Amino acid sequence: MQFGAKRALVSLLVIAMLAGCGLPRSGPTESELRASDVEKGGDVNIVDVDSRVAAASRVVVEYGFSREFVNAGNITVERIEPGDSLTITVWENVENGLFSSAGRKVTNLPNMTVDSLGNIFMPYAGTIRASGRTPEELRLKITDQLAMQTPDPQVEVRRTAGTAASVYVIGGNGGQGVYPIRTETRRLTQMLASIGGLAVDPSRTKVTVQRRGLQGQAWMHDLIANPAMDIALKPADRIIVEEDKRYFIAMGTVRQKSVNFEADDPNAIQALASLGGLNGNVANPKGVFVLRTEPADIANRVLGRTDITEPQRFAYVLDLTKPSGLFTAQEFFIRNEDILYVTEAPYVAWRNLLSVFIGSVNSVSSLDNAVDKLANIAN
Repeated sequence: MQFGAKRALVSLLVIAMLAGCGLPRSGPTESELRASDVEKGGDVNIVDVDSRVAAASRVVVEYGFSREFVNAGNITVERIEPGDSLTITVWENVENGLFSSAGRKVTNLPNMTVDSLGNIFMPYAGTIRASGRTPEELRLKITDQLAMQTPDPQVEVRRTAGTAASVYVIGGNGGQGVYPIRTETRRLTQMLASIGGLAVDPSRTKVTVQRRGLQGQAWMHDLIANPAMDIALKPADRIIVEEDKRYFIAMGTVRQKSVNFEADDPNAIQALASLGGLNGNVANPKGVFVLRTEPADIANRVLGRTDITEPQRFAYVLDLTKPSGLFTAQEFFIRNEDILYVTEAPYVAWRNLLSVFIGSVNSVSSLDNAVDKLANIAN
């Protein structure tokens, strides 16, 4: 076969194979994805990203504590609450007093629980209001009551906070449980530190506080950086500590993996940088796709419509070959469960095919062999 004829045959066979089965690849090409556009009869809205689209697709989740949380002052933890447990010790100066006997002048009354009405029952003193008083105030009250029946009694009151003055800690930390609010643990970070800190990465930790139908959330690094967010705790608060589980999936010509978010949503440039950037040998910088399903309100915003009522599939396209495209990619933010797909450069398929079947063509004989191989495959 003449060289020109063989070269023509190679070209025809290459085109045929590319149009037919093709070689192994990382996924659909840019042109194949664009062919799935709704406007072309497909089921995906293909949208080229510009500043307007980036803004329209942005979802801002505000974290922080409302005014009700921030303005709530420290509780007076010294005051007794219903559910607290009291230990009352009485010393008497007589041999046969109310509690004492020969050789025993000290009496302990442990584990006296303040009832739901805020009262305790004290032998020889009757029902005494404990709730709202400090241990010192209650000590004086009991002393006055007993002094009417025994000379110069000495009284000590020790308090163990019950669940009514406690918080519940749940989630990713080393000390889940019920903890009393004390003077040194009246604020959120103080309480978390007192129970052993966090067992999860602080940079990826979200803290939620639930209080009487209200809920506030903050990233742990924001709590540390902004003292105003370090709210005062209230009895029965529920503190939920959890690791950020958000992620995006990288596919195509980048490192294919599931990537956890850091504390904040990454933009497209940051997401690509976390994967090591684009591979200049295979990646198509004009064909960086972000795939997601958008709710109806965002779909209407992006497409400039008002009639969409159901979630829609979107493929956002970033062109990084333009300077404006790089700025736009910084404005476009990745969301939880997004697929970041980078297509192959158009020449890659040709290069792969030629490397497999032709290799380095240095002579007519090697080209003859390549033609023979392609001819055999074609047959």
